[in-house]
Amino acid sequence: MKLNTSYIIAGSLVLLGGLWFIVNNIGEDAPLSVSTPATAKTEARKALPTVQVRRLRAVEHPNVLELYGQTLANREVAVKAETSGLVAQVMVREGARVKKGQTLCRQDLNARRAQVDQAKANLRMIETDLNAARVLAEKGFQSQARVGAFEAQLDGARATLKSAEIEADNINIRAPFSGIWERQTAQVGDYLSPGMSCGLLVDLSPLKVNAQLTETQVGQIKDGDTAAITLATGQEVTGTLAFVEAKADPTTRTFRTELHVPNEDYTLKAGVTATVRIRSGMTSAQQVPGNILTLADAGDVGIRYVDSGNIVRFAAITTIDEDENGLWVTGLPDDTRVIIEGQDFVAVGMEVAVEENYSSPNKTAKQVSGDTGTPK
Repeated sequence: MKLNTSYIIAGSLVLLGGLWFIVNNIGEDAPLSVSTPATAKTEARKALPTVQVRRLRAVEHPNVLELYGQTLANREVAVKAETSGLVAQVMVREGARVKKGQTLCRQDLNARRAQVDQAKANLRMIETDLNAARVLAEKGFQSQARVGAFEAQLDGARATLKSAEIEADNINIRAPFSGIWERQTAQVGDYLSPGMSCGLLVDLSPLKVNAQLTETQVGQIKDGDTAAITLATGQEVTGTLAFVEAKADPTTRTFRTELHVPNEDYTLKAGVTATVRIRSGMTSAQQVPGNILTLADAGDVGIRYVDSGNIVRFAAITTIDEDENGLWVTGLPDDTRVIIEGQDFVAVGMEVAVEENYSSPNKTAKQVSGDTGTPK
């Protein structure tokens, strides 16, 4: 008896279906996993980028203004000749310290000595004539008018002698104040007319430090404030605020300020770059590592932190002080969690997973948190 072809085909399909079911269910005795809201939240959290944060609370800290300037001499002057003549002698070598009134250069005396001698001789002659006139007047042989004329001539002769002596002394070019003979501009044999320079005298005590204050800084300091000054030479000194310009520079909108630094031994030099740090009261600030600063799209310098919902935020900051432990800044929330690692891989508005890094040396463990709550 022959089987119908349709039955053969149907039976073959049933057999193949049974074999497929058996093969695909071998070893699958475990129950199928069922997704729940809790597991879904855990898996989503694992997919978030992870950052390390440090909780910071604001404290009172001295507000320090950091300025940049340059040291200057207290005063300097080109020491000039008062009379004409050849330079006969230079009395001081360059770089030497001199005292007020010390002779620096000397010109040739020339005919000035003869003028003094002539004025002295004329004075003696008039004194002789005056004495004779007085004797004659006492005896009635000379009028008092004649005596008065000789007295007037005597006063004139004395003035002429004084003028000749001053002119003779003008060949000595002296230091108008104590300082350093910085540069010699005239050599022996040079001819100097009145007003021509023999050299440069510099006074470095006290040493001046000039810096610029911004419009927001100028109201925070006053005359007499002290400042810590670090020079490019490595020297650290203390200065006193002596002057703040009353009118801002129209180009830079800054105010020139001048500080005085004691320098009796002249060890500090002029023309050196200086960093000036002036304290101006207390302010609420936080200390952060210097390597976590970043730039916003608008170019503001700031720090990325996470809010209570673990969303990345950005705060523009202002640095008010710096030490070996980091930067003291303002602009952050008073109690916040700043991102100390991973800030370059997240963007503002992004949700992140948080690893809290305890800065206290007694707490070195890291706490993984997906929801740390609102900072208190």
